[in-house]
Amino acid sequence: MTISKQVSRIAVIGAGPSGLAAVKYLLAEKCFDKIDVFEKRSAAGGVWNYSSGALKKEMPTPVPQLNPNGPLEDPVWSPAGPKDGASEVTFVSPVYDTLEANLPKELMRFSDKLFPDEEQVLPRHSAVKKYLQEYAEDVKDLIQLETQVQDLRPNPSGPSGWALTTRNLRTGDDKTDSYDAVVVSSGHYDVTYLPDIPGIREWNKAYPGVISHSKHYDSPPIFRDKKVVVVGSSASAIDIGAQINGVSKGELLVSERSESYLQPPTTDKIYFPEIVEFLPSASHNRSIRFADGRIESEIDAIVFCTGYLYSFPFLSSLDPPVITDGRRTMNAYQHLFYAYNPTLVFPLMTQRIVPFPFAESQAAVFARVWSGRLSLPSQAEMIAWEKELIAERGNGTFFHYLPYPQDADNMDLLYNWAASAEKRAGLAEDGAGRLPPLWGGKERWLRQHFPDIRKAFIEQGEARRNIKSVAELGYDYEQWKEQEQGPG
Repeated sequence: MTISKQVSRIAVIGAGPSGLAAVKYLLAEKCFDKIDVFEKRSAAGGVWNYSSGALKKEMPTPVPQLNPNGPLEDPVWSPAGPKDGASEVTFVSPVYDTLEANLPKELMRFSDKLFPDEEQVLPRHSAVKKYLQEYAEDVKDLIQLETQVQDLRPNPSGPSGWALTTRNLRTGDDKTDSYDAVVVSSGHYDVTYLPDIPGIREWNKAYPGVISHSKHYDSPPIFRDKKVVVVGSSASAIDIGAQINGVSKGELLVSERSESYLQPPTTDKIYFPEIVEFLPSASHNRSIRFADGRIESEIDAIVFCTGYLYSFPFLSSLDPPVITDGRRTMNAYQHLFYAYNPTLVFPLMTQRIVPFPFAESQAAVFARVWSGRLSLPSQAEMIAWEKELIAERGNGTFFHYLPYPQDADNMDLLYNWAASAEKRAGLAEDGAGRLPPLWGGKERWLRQHFPDIRKAFIEQGEARRNIKSVAELGYDYEQWKEQEQGPG
């Protein structure tokens, strides 16, 4: 299947990692007349733009939260610095005060930009934000900051395929323009998911403020001397739980459906299966029941680290839709192309991946498709691909999971797909165009061992600030390879 109309005008929604990668690869095709990037925040970097704990404290936690189709999030105007009258647009980010990346900097980087040598091996969130803003420097003239996309809908009768309406958040002015193709790089860390467990609604009314979500977590002091339950087994659950455990009353209580893939249970916490009931306040005192029958009472705080719903409120008119219950993105071939009109793409919907290089791999493919150098399978084949994956993984959250080695294999698929494109004079790599990263043995080895690397890093305590490479943690690929190959 080839794109029927010439693509010349492209909109990119979001200037986070996937949006920036998209721009770089679109520009490398040297054939598009216009590329506009719309970023609702006051700086590039997406969710890596930290929002203060004071702001998060003011944000209510919907209990439960199952609706992916709510209205667009309203901005908050925050002081930008010491300059009188200065302000910037802020949207609540899940980045918290002490957050460090889960991945070593040797692995999580873009292919054409290293993290600074002096930065710790698992970079601090402020370093990642600085890295992304530096990466955006050569395309900053294409980015319209403080500009929120209000609506995106097909525009078959117009000069281009999509009508996109934006709002300048500083002036309040709306503007509608037409585009031939759109990259939806708005991410999936906006709308929280908080399950509807029996009794939770009444419990939350009886004890307001006790239940929260990790999106609104910033630092541990507010949990001092409190009995706390952390729900979840993700990286954020592990990290937030470890921080709270240092100040909470007694050992932290951890509720997990399944053991974390990042870290086995430790002896300094008490582990429970999932919560199955919030018990009535008339007969119990802040009590919950777990799946094994155990009951815990006098709970002071419950932090749900249960992830997010996929949500694109500006796409509410799309038919067939890409969002139903929000547990996955629908009708997206290869987790990317909207099967019913592949001039719409959704990069980085996949999870358990290394986002920055993965975003490059996807961008290399859709940029070549839109420039006419690559073709897609037929619509029927794209729909069949999704049905086959549903049969294999189910129709929920696991649909987009690509745990190692699936993520590495998928990057190989995307690389080979991009490399198969028709060559065109004037492009890089002797006409092949800008190619995405191709992981070799070292990258795969690092990806395989990153949970152990992360654990070793955290165990260093404050000394981790001075660790600048994985080799300093005992993970030397060349040494390992030599040992594996043996003498001779």
